[in-house]
Amino acid sequence: MAPRWVLLLPLLSLVSAQELNLRTVVHRNYNMSKVSGVWYSISMASDDMTRIEENGDLRVFVEKIESLDDGRLKFSFHFMLLGDCVEAAVVCQKTDKNGKYTLDYKGNGTVLLWETDYRLYVTFYLRSVNNGTTTQVLALYGRFSELRPSFRARFEKICKRYGLGPQNIIDLTGQDQCKRY
Repeated sequence: MAPRWVLLLPLLSLVSAQELNLRTVVHRNYNMSKVSGVWYSISMASDDMTRIEENGDLRVFVEKIESLDDGRLKFSFHFMLLGDCVEAAVVCQKTDKNGKYTLDYKGNGTVLLWETDYRLYVTFYLRSVNNGTTTQVLALYGRFSELRPSFRARFEKICKRYGLGPQNIIDLTGQDQCKRY
């Protein structure tokens, strides 16, 4: 029988594989096909907390992101409505700027891919204008249902750039009552 430490090696390689490597972070010239795939909601932040708190219209749990053949970006997600899980999808329209999309949902919205390493995490920024009111939302998604604290710390720094502090951030890890792991 193999020593116990040998049995732990695959687990240790998975944990170390989740390290944030700033050299692999992409901020422009995105390959959107590499963003496509299964994702998990890790954290959200907003300057209007009612929109991302429980029962908020933007408190959604991402399932999949797809780069469509025509350049549009499709988000498949689910949310809780009156105690039931509801699945939905939105398709964002491509703009002339790489990683930037428009969205018609409760006003005019802009979705911007802020940064990604394709392999472990992606951060999106949403700016929504409805009846003269602007709302900012940032979302951190992971390829795994949990990410190491270094990813959350990175997300907090990005949020600060938009004037959002720790009081504006919610941790969605383990909050998804619909996800089938």
